[in-house]
Amino acid sequence: MRPLRNPFGSLPPEVAVLTAVAFSVALGFGIVAPAIPLFAKNFGVSNFAAGAVISVFALVRFVSAPVAGRLVNRLGERVVLATGIGIVGVSSMLAGLSGSFTQLLVLRGIGGFGSAMFTVSSFALLLRVVAPNQRGRAAGTYQTGFLLGAIAGPAFGGPLTAWSLRAPFFVYATTLLAAGSVATVFLARTALREHEVVAGTADQAPTPLGTALRSSAYRAAVANNFAVGWAVFGVRSSLVPLFVVEGLRLGPSWTGAGLALSAVVQAIVLIPAGRLVDERGRRPFLRAGAAFGLAAGVAMAMAGGAPLFLLGMALYGTGSAMLGVSSAAIVGDVIGGRGGTPVATFQMASDAGAFLGPLVAGALADAASFEVAFLASAAISGLAFATTLVMPETQRQQRAA
Repeated sequence: MRPLRNPFGSLPPEVAVLTAVAFSVALGFGIVAPAIPLFAKNFGVSNFAAGAVISVFALVRFVSAPVAGRLVNRLGERVVLATGIGIVGVSSMLAGLSGSFTQLLVLRGIGGFGSAMFTVSSFALLLRVVAPNQRGRAAGTYQTGFLLGAIAGPAFGGPLTAWSLRAPFFVYATTLLAAGSVATVFLARTALREHEVVAGTADQAPTPLGTALRSSAYRAAVANNFAVGWAVFGVRSSLVPLFVVEGLRLGPSWTGAGLALSAVVQAIVLIPAGRLVDERGRRPFLRAGAAFGLAAGVAMAMAGGAPLFLLGMALYGTGSAMLGVSSAAIVGDVIGGRGGTPVATFQMASDAGAFLGPLVAGALADAASFEVAFLASAAISGLAFATTLVMPETQRQQRAA
């Protein structure tokens, strides 16, 4: 069989497939996200209960990640990936047909389990099919797919929600099932053994979590992924809208401008950062990303107007891109491209940060000030930066292997 032409240069074509799936998943989630709380309120529940529909997805996703990691080790990445996408797709379609709040809540929780299966298995498969000197570029490409989908999704989701509160769930399910079907058909032909021979990891057994945790480099990657979840996915998304209106006394449009700037900067930096991580090593960019995260928190704490606020948001985007590609490459180096449970733990760190960050930052903003909340975020990045000072350069280990 003649190999497919790869539009991503020297990267295996599987990277393109996984990136397309990641884009579809993020696009669909962005489409359905505006409808979820409104649809829940349609059942006559409180704001707290409506928020619980969003939280249950994240909570189940977090607690089920270790299970997803063990399933990857036992069943393989492709089976878990296809099953996970199918669970999210079917549960979303049924959620759109919900006749009660309880049904909606349960189905969103089931979707969270499927999301954990997809996230862990797709990332594990990504690390498995690329060579050690491609891990940064592969991670950058894959994360760009997620980011672009997350940017585009709300643009469609808002108008669609205005037309129908149930329609976004059906559109989300359709995009997932279509993307999952295409990915399943293509990835079924993937010769994983051939990729592993080319990468020099054919004899690498799945890495136990305990073995990974004994590596200071892996611990640094996990710590910095927690900081990314806290600062970028948590505080940036939850605290910034309130800070702009209540702290800076600016219009809500500035929130959109800041979030858009951060996303654009992140998208611009991801691909070059991935290439540099492969060419010059993981550790410098993990340190730089943590430093940017720290600087972003300080800039936000000091912001008294739009200029410093926008600078802080740009720093968040830059730091997130550098941390995303470098930490992913480090995990791949430590586990030799194989291991579902260490990948699951790495992903859980970001989810934990995204869950705790808004709660702690919100409490600090209420009890003290926005400045204290952002300084706390900077402190988390600072602690993550400290872990990079004692870690080895994992790419050199790969070159020496």
